[in-house]
Amino acid sequence: MMQANSPLESRGTVLLTGGTGFLGAYIMEHLLRAGYKVKALKRISSAIPFFIDQAILSAVQWVEGDVLDVVSLMEHMEGVDAVVHSAAVVSFIRTDREKMYQANVEGTANVVNVALELGVPRLVHISSVAALGRSAQGEKVNEEKAWAASNTNTHYAISKYKAEMEVWRGFGEGLEGVILNPSTILGYGDWNNSSCALFRNVYNEFPWFTEGVNGFVYVHDVAKAIVALLESDISGERFIINGENWSFRQLLNTIADGFRKKHPNRKATPLLGEIAWRMEKVKSMISGQRPLLSKESAKVAHSKTYFDNRKLLKFLPEFRYTPLEEAIALSCKQYLDRHA
Repeated sequence: MMQANSPLESRGTVLLTGGTGFLGAYIMEHLLRAGYKVKALKRISSAIPFFIDQAILSAVQWVEGDVLDVVSLMEHMEGVDAVVHSAAVVSFIRTDREKMYQANVEGTANVVNVALELGVPRLVHISSVAALGRSAQGEKVNEEKAWAASNTNTHYAISKYKAEMEVWRGFGEGLEGVILNPSTILGYGDWNNSSCALFRNVYNEFPWFTEGVNGFVYVHDVAKAIVALLESDISGERFIINGENWSFRQLLNTIADGFRKKHPNRKATPLLGEIAWRMEKVKSMISGQRPLLSKESAKVAHSKTYFDNRKLLKFLPEFRYTPLEEAIALSCKQYLDRHA
């Protein structure tokens, strides 16, 4: 293990990219509650998250910029004590691929390069378990898993893997920091976007389920882990952030119970998945709306991948994950308060 000279010694200023996103908004909240000053990089077109307390939002220093704009990064990164790089495009749709690779790979390279040039003391890079690749045989994935080209890897996964390569390059050139690989993040947010859409689909009693298995984690746990690692002296390490490995069927049933809705009761086989994403593609071409399902998202829903979360608990022995049942119940209550 390579260690930094010292942890972030005082509650200084953190530049946060991706602060208007689902996870980024909660990172912002936990940083502020821990006593940090937060400069949140915001594109002109991005909306302030509505699901975070107004008192938190008003305490943030919002600055206009973009990870693809090196000039704005230079301006806003100057003098900060750390950078938490959370900005990314998450998509499984073909038409988003170019902008996804640009934001995720080129944007991360820009953050790393500017951090090196300005001598930023610490970088926390938010990656994804997708960057580790999926297991075809259902074995448990840990931080030592070597990336392998495979038809189970989505383009999102490839973009996050390439983004990580830029961060590892930065570590090799003297940048200190860590990489976090969260699994699928659950919690209260905008249920029209990101993984929050799982809650909307169950609330609307979407009838289909798959037998796929994936890792899931509460959004507050990810944000807590980020703050804890920011304050640590750990550097040059990556950490899977995963609460529990559940089947999609168990997840959807638990959300349905939280909403007092019907359980999904129609099993989507791989063949039905192939038919469904093709039908969604045709429907999208006719309507001009984004498809609800794509070839890549159908593939993920049927894969069985288990993620090992023991390394984080070894390095941070006092850290505790919120049980998924508890996290889902809390999230369902918040969604019902807003939408019911």
